[in-house]
Amino acid sequence: MFTGIIEERGEILAWDHQEDGSARLTVRAPQAASDAGHGDSISVGGVCLTVIDQGPDWFTADVMGQTLAVSAISGLAVGDHANIERAMQVGDRLGGHIVQGHVDGVSTLLRRTDLESWRVLRFALDPQLAPLVVDKGSIAVSGVSLTVSAVSAPNGSAPNGSDANGGDANGGGGAWFEVSLIPETLAATTLGALEIGGLVNVETDVLARHVQRLVAFGLAAPAVPTLPASADAVAGATEGGAR
Repeated sequence: MFTGIIEERGEILAWDHQEDGSARLTVRAPQAASDAGHGDSISVGGVCLTVIDQGPDWFTADVMGQTLAVSAISGLAVGDHANIERAMQVGDRLGGHIVQGHVDGVSTLLRRTDLESWRVLRFALDPQLAPLVVDKGSIAVSGVSLTVSAVSAPNGSAPNGSDANGGDANGGGGAWFEVSLIPETLAATTLGALEIGGLVNVETDVLARHVQRLVAFGLAAPAVPTLPASADAVAGATEGGAR
């Protein structure tokens, strides 16, 4: 479990692809490697990976084929950088929000707007994830805990009729969300160098996912088992005698 507060930007050193479709990824990350141990969890670009080997300033982790298929981590080349965070410890401040490192999908940067002291990024959003992303809610983008500053209406339009340009790169319709980044976030994470069309891993709020699952089952209370008739009679007789 992570908080989405990035500790450093790691450098991709090597990929070692395996015959079964998985891969081993080696990352230079001095801070994370300084106390990493075999079996520890480290978030790499928002993906929770398990350390299998480490040195003074690097670590190696296995990446399953499914992870390569559903996340943007496969697009990282040797020399690229990724946001790194070690697993949180009990007693740490929860400066961001609860991030599991379980990627829900990949989003594309559609728009980048530089303002006086911050930058607004607009990302495309998978329609299946759209119900889980709310204005002022939390979202993890490439492992970074961020607050959603704007989100498209259910039909893909801008909320409240503002800024009608929709979710694709040509201004067409489609679900999207925006986040606003302060200079510290731009400098300390890979999001500061992200170009239009760049891909990021997205993880929605785990609480929203649980609520969606509960709603899917109708929030029905568990059924109360019915006692056999003979047991009902015994129970009734017992209650009657107790009055």
